[in-house]
Amino acid sequence: MKPNIETFIGCDSSYDKASVVLFGAPFDSTTSFRPGARFGPSAIRHESFGLETYSPYQDKDLSDYSIFDGGDLELCFGSSEQALDDIQMCAEEILNDGKLPLLIGGEHLVTLGAVRAVARKYPDLHIIHFDAHADLRDEYLGAHLSHAAVIRRCHDILGDGKIHQFCIRSGERDEFKFAKQHTDMHRFNFDGLTELCSELSELNTPIYFTIDLDCLDPSVFCGTGTPEAGGVNFIELLQAILAVSKLNIVGADINELAPMLDSSGASTAVACKVLRELLLSLN
Repeated sequence: MKPNIETFIGCDSSYDKASVVLFGAPFDSTTSFRPGARFGPSAIRHESFGLETYSPYQDKDLSDYSIFDGGDLELCFGSSEQALDDIQMCAEEILNDGKLPLLIGGEHLVTLGAVRAVARKYPDLHIIHFDAHADLRDEYLGAHLSHAAVIRRCHDILGDGKIHQFCIRSGERDEFKFAKQHTDMHRFNFDGLTELCSELSELNTPIYFTIDLDCLDPSVFCGTGTPEAGGVNFIELLQAILAVSKLNIVGADINELAPMLDSSGASTAVACKVLRELLLSLN
């Protein structure tokens, strides 16, 4: 008999041997519409066994790589700052051990904790951000730490010209005005991604890659807190992931699956497949 320890399928390497380390951040305390993203990481692990470890898209198999799944952090739901501190500490430990942290959210605010850690090690860090929402509000209902403000807080760290946003199709007017002056925003789809990847590849720029799964159209992915019509399909997202993965990725995350909001389970299945393809593309 062996202990019943549930990991994402194919990610059962030892920590010492792993080059990529998964960890979950089950947090959704600032969700502004429909909660439930805190259950995303565990659902992705549990439902991943409906997938094969082999990807016909990439002709790669997770069993051929050393990936460690460290499980979910135990986060304080009453304090966003404490939760972010705990995420940052975990990401810093992984980075200090020479490994790539791959965070599973949770709401999108969890990205900030990982970015704080990665930016400390890589001061010239850039972010590539896939999302339906700009996430550039300075505050939401008085809270500066919010899933609606996470990219604005990342901008506070990195400054102008280092955040590249794609698929954005929702936000306040002021967010789009801010983006024109401070970020590299590409609305609605992945137009411009090929050119950006070519530019960043030549410079070997360190990249943090964050994927809010609501960049997908709700017809593909409805199990999320703030679904937004007009998104991309799975193949478009996969092609974009494969393009970005050729860059110098030093940290990454996927977030915003709220599994109970799609009783069919299809959204969780999509999230699992996105994570499999992301993991394989990084190896």
